[in-house]
Amino acid sequence: MKIGFDNQKYLKMQSEHIMDRINAFDNKLYLEFGGKLFDDYHASRVLPGFEPDSKLRLLMKLSDQAELVIVISASDIEKNKVRGDLGITYDSDVLRLIDSFRSRGLYVGSVVITQFSGQESAMIFKAKLENCGLRVYVHYLIEGYPTNIPLILSDNGYGKNDYIETTRPLVVITAPGPGSGKMATCLSQLYHEHKRGINAGYAKFETFPIWNIPLKHPINLAYEAATADLNDVNMIDPFHLEAYGITTVNYNRDIEIFPVLSAIFEQIFHTNPYKSPTDMGVNMAGNCIIDDEVCKEASRQEIIRRYYQALTDLAKGKAGHDPIYKIELLMKQAGISTADRRVTTAANELAFRLQSPAAAMELADGTIVTGKTSSLLGASAALLLNALKHLAGIDHETHVISPAAIEPIQRLKIQFLGSRNPRLHTDEVLIALSMSTNTNPYAQRALEQLPHLAGCQVHTSVMLSDIDVKTFKKLKVNLTSEAKYESNSLYH
Repeated sequence: MKIGFDNQKYLKMQSEHIMDRINAFDNKLYLEFGGKLFDDYHASRVLPGFEPDSKLRLLMKLSDQAELVIVISASDIEKNKVRGDLGITYDSDVLRLIDSFRSRGLYVGSVVITQFSGQESAMIFKAKLENCGLRVYVHYLIEGYPTNIPLILSDNGYGKNDYIETTRPLVVITAPGPGSGKMATCLSQLYHEHKRGINAGYAKFETFPIWNIPLKHPINLAYEAATADLNDVNMIDPFHLEAYGITTVNYNRDIEIFPVLSAIFEQIFHTNPYKSPTDMGVNMAGNCIIDDEVCKEASRQEIIRRYYQALTDLAKGKAGHDPIYKIELLMKQAGISTADRRVTTAANELAFRLQSPAAAMELADGTIVTGKTSSLLGASAALLLNALKHLAGIDHETHVISPAAIEPIQRLKIQFLGSRNPRLHTDEVLIALSMSTNTNPYAQRALEQLPHLAGCQVHTSVMLSDIDVKTFKKLKVNLTSEAKYESNSLYH
């Protein structure tokens, strides 16, 4: 794939700026980590060349002096909010993150449940974490937040929140996703630390929006599309413009909360070390873009991908119409439509011609490969085989899996596992392909091409099963689907 981002330069610049910020406070620093720490696939999609674990690599350098606090919103627990890139709920992701951090030698100090107002599901989750030996703290909803500063900076505001006991100089605040309450957690801690006579500081590590590129740059529009359910809006930072006369980009929640942050800092330091929300950040991503056109095109594709996801969420009853309307406006601002996604046109045209489900994939060299539904394979499974054969230089008519090898799997599904669909899913066809490598050299050649699917674009004419969606995610394929079911059944 074409590269538009210098990841090594980013790691160097970013680590230097974080160290500078740590050194600016001599006692305790709360560092808010925005976005995904382990697997920032959104960043890797819109900034081709960005490694999904870049933030983790930075954190590993500071592991001896850092502890992590994971934040999750009680409302997200209550509504079973799902991480779209992983397909798991936020509360499950908290457990996954803890295990992942610990496996890399990082210290997880505690979990904070924010925006709490008595949600029973949040209390159940709290008990579950405590039974696992984790410290759990609760932060409450504050009436009039974030504008009612007198209440916020009182014993009935931040003072009502649990004080998070920490033991290391650098406290990294992270979360499964946006809107979890990371910044509010940091500000609450500054309030409590001040009451205890501790000179604590705050900094923000947020990749998007990128502050030093244009407001309507496709990268920044793609961030708005990614947070359409939160109704985040990118804005010119008015505080930065007033203080320095320089135009920078931030987003509404940071701009809205800045007066609160200013008031807290003025109470602690008698002056605010930050003149703007942009000042709070340490984001160097904009300085590491090496091919703007590559990143622009990747971001346009991401906006379209988010649009299809919003349509799918509506069809499945997971979300309403508002995110769709928001992304439609963003598409107009970017000057794009679904027709700008080549695989969309290819898959839908094939499905219309065959009057059955179809799928299409765009390979790294721009080649479009398609797959159709047959008696043996679903369209997605057929697409995978066709793509692997193309990459391996194997003739389309050559069998890499014998039909005789597929038949026993179909019999197992129908006769013993109670399935009504005899066609193989994507995971099943890959297992069949791997089993064929012992007797078929073509199968081995095809299987060896799997890493080359990472970053490829795929579109299907119908919504896929969870199994197929997860398989494509594991292959790091960027998937979209039409928001319609394969059948007219009510239960899917």
